[in-house]
Amino acid sequence: MALLNTEIKPFKATAFHNGQFVEVTDQDLRGKWSVVFFYPADFTFVCPTELGDLADNYAEFQRLGVEIYSVSTDTHFTHKAWHEASDTIAKVQFPMIGDPTGEITRNFDVMREGQGLADRATFVIDPDGVIQMIEITPEGVGRNAVELLRKIKAAQYVREHPNEVCPAKWEEGDETLSPSLDLVGKI
Repeated sequence: MALLNTEIKPFKATAFHNGQFVEVTDQDLRGKWSVVFFYPADFTFVCPTELGDLADNYAEFQRLGVEIYSVSTDTHFTHKAWHEASDTIAKVQFPMIGDPTGEITRNFDVMREGQGLADRATFVIDPDGVIQMIEITPEGVGRNAVELLRKIKAAQYVREHPNEVCPAKWEEGDETLSPSLDLVGKI
């Protein structure tokens, strides 16, 4: 995608977070790692399983210095109602951003025009506000928070060790590679 390795665009929105409505801007995503987690709509089927999975793993994201921002084109009022109506969503402690105008969804190029819904998309953003990872899945395929954590650990490792790369299935503590002419054709 053309957005990979680009800086996030400015935005301002209202989120439901820890029982309150709060303002969230693009500036809140700077200075730390962030996940912007788009999903089609509140009160649906796959979406609550994904948000519940993120909620169940939220402490590990926080341990890594990562904040999660879930985003749908629902309002912050709808997020509050969903949080109060669903035991699964009641576990969510990260900001749930309402994007009823679609500004953020369009900024990240995941709006389903004509439907007013966001694609099922995940963006990992580094502390400089640069998009380091993008994943978009079809409507019926939910994402996996544990796999997202693995990818974030790899992205953080590569940022901290610019002369190393993480091979397939890399897990924290595994060996990495140091790209050089000596490796060409030997892997």
